[in-house]
Amino acid sequence: MTVTNTSAAKRRVLPGFGLTMGFSVLYLSLVVLLPLSALLFNSTGLSWSKFWDVATDPRVLASYRVSLGTAAAAAFVDGFLGLLLAWVLVRYDFPGKRIFDALIDLPFALPTAVAGVSLTALYAANGWIGSMLDPLGIKVAYTPLGITIALMFIGIPFVVRTVQPVLEDMEKDMEEAAATLGAGRLRTFFTILLPELFPPLLTGFALAFARGIGEYGSVVFISGNMPMRTEIAPLLIMSKLEQYDYAGATAVALILLLISFLMLLVINTLQRWARKTSS
Repeated sequence: MTVTNTSAAKRRVLPGFGLTMGFSVLYLSLVVLLPLSALLFNSTGLSWSKFWDVATDPRVLASYRVSLGTAAAAAFVDGFLGLLLAWVLVRYDFPGKRIFDALIDLPFALPTAVAGVSLTALYAANGWIGSMLDPLGIKVAYTPLGITIALMFIGIPFVVRTVQPVLEDMEKDMEEAAATLGAGRLRTFFTILLPELFPPLLTGFALAFARGIGEYGSVVFISGNMPMRTEIAPLLIMSKLEQYDYAGATAVALILLLISFLMLLVINTLQRWARKTSS
């Protein structure tokens, strides 16, 4: 009887299902569902022809190409760099490790506008780094490359913080056994480590990509905001709102929401597939 009560207490750490479920639904409704419902409600005033005209406008399509292309490129680079940084933090000890670990979270705490101004000052033609790249014909500020660098800066913590706990929990016995059997480092990584790290890498990629699609503050300064070239979708939404074109802004936002939802759906499907294959 005591064992039964103890096991039941372990299963019910939080209050009953009704209370916790009700609180969860209320929180989700206030934070997620109501804002999305307001967006959908505003779209009811849009006719299909108006929505199609906005969606197929060349300037809108160009802004999506810039936002999606730079966000994807930044997320891919962050996937590689984030794995490398997480590996260094978990597998090595060195002076200043705690400070280095804390700096990973700096993009979370730093206001995005400050990050944008700082990156623009660094990579402009007269900046510290830009002045060295400009004679080589490499222009960063006010180009898609500058947008990608800004999105890499704000997205790198997502990859590191999703991969790092998995690396910390991984046992080194399998790696040592593979080395004993004559497997090289690359073979050990691709056959033993990568299958375990693939799901968190996908999660970090999805989070960095989703953040990059909707990022505004750190990009608006370094992008130059040139229509058809470096104008991002969030900036186009703000421009339409400033012009009181609420219908156009809603249409652009709906397309952006649909793209983000489909992307997250695909990533979640890949995660489930990766877990099944690894198990």
